[in-house]
Amino acid sequence: MIHENRGGSALHEHIARPNRFSERSNPSPELIGSNPKFLAVLEDVRTVAAADCAVLIQGDTGTGKELIARAIHEASARRDHHYVAINCAALPAALLESELFGYERGAFTGAIAAKMGRFQVADRGTLFLDEIGELPIELQPKLLRAIQEQEFERLGSTHATRVDVRIVAATNQNLEQMVAERRFRMDLYYRLNVFPITLPPLRERTGDIPALVHHFVRTYASRNRKSIAYVPDEVMRALIAYDWPGNIRELQNFLERSVILTKGAELQAPVAELVNKRLPIPGVRTLADAERAHIISTLRKTNWAVGGRNGAAARLGLVRTTLIAKMQKLGISRDTADQCSEHLDSCKRILVSRPCS
Repeated sequence: MIHENRGGSALHEHIARPNRFSERSNPSPELIGSNPKFLAVLEDVRTVAAADCAVLIQGDTGTGKELIARAIHEASARRDHHYVAINCAALPAALLESELFGYERGAFTGAIAAKMGRFQVADRGTLFLDEIGELPIELQPKLLRAIQEQEFERLGSTHATRVDVRIVAATNQNLEQMVAERRFRMDLYYRLNVFPITLPPLRERTGDIPALVHHFVRTYASRNRKSIAYVPDEVMRALIAYDWPGNIRELQNFLERSVILTKGAELQAPVAELVNKRLPIPGVRTLADAERAHIISTLRKTNWAVGGRNGAAARLGLVRTTLIAKMQKLGISRDTADQCSEHLDSCKRILVSRPCS
C-alpha cells in the first residue's frame, strides 16, 4: 500500500476524472483533461461530429491534433467506415498527388497496375489531411475541386471518380497569414475552415499534467511489464513547472523514457534535464529566439500596445493580425516576458556573487 507520508502521489489515487465529453462516450481514452479550454474543445468535437462538415484543427506541434481528428470520426455517423490519414509534409508534390487521388496503369514509369488513392479509400469515411499548410501550391486547386465537387480524376485517367468523404485537416501554421502572403489559396482555406478547432498548448493547461502523467506512466509501465505505483512530489512539481514546447508528445516521450529508466515502484524521471533546457546557452541563439527578443523589445517600447499608429505592429512593419499570430506562435505575452526578465536578473545576480575562476 502507498502511504501519504512518502511525499508523492500513488497512481491509483490520480485516475483522471471523466470530462464532459467522456460522459457521452469518449472515443479515445487519451482525451484527458479538465481544463476549461480543453473541455470546450471536446464540446466542439461532440457538436461538429454530427454536422458532417469540414473541420480545421489548429494548434502547436504535439498538442494532439490527430487524436481530435480520430475522435471526430469515431463520434460521427461515418465511424463504421474508413478513417484515412495522410501527412502532406511527408511526400513530394508528385507522389502526394498520386497518394491522394491514385493512378491508372501506365500513368507514369513504374505504374504497372492501377492504384486507389486515399480519397477513394476513405469513401463514406473520413480523410485526415495532416500538416495541410505544407500542401504544395500547385496541388491545392485539385484538392479544392475534390472537396467541393466530391469527385476527382486519377493520374492518367479521363474519367471522374465520385466519392463521399468528410475532410478533417490540421496544421500548426497560421493559414490566414499564409493566405495573405499568397502561399495558400484563399478559396481552399475557407473550404477547410468551415468549423475551426484550436487546441490549447500544454503550458495553458498545466492543471491537466498530473492526470496525463499518471495515464502515460500506467500505459508504459504496463507495456514494459513494470510495477510503478508512485510519482514523487518533486518529480511532479518539475513536470508541472516545465513549459513543454513539444507539448503532450514531448511529455509522453519523456515519461516513456522515465519508465524505462525506473527500477522499483517509484518513478525515476531525469527532471534535471528539464531544468537545463530552460537555461539559455551563452552565444547561441536560434532565429526564433532572435525574432522573439526583437518583438518583445519593441512591445516594451510601446508599453505592449500592438495596434495603432505608434504600436508595435507599425514599428515592426507588420499588419496587426500578423504580429498577433507571431506572438501566439512564439509564446509571447506580457506575463511570460516579465518572468523571463526576472529569470535573467536572477542569473546575473548568481554570476556576480559567484564569478568564474
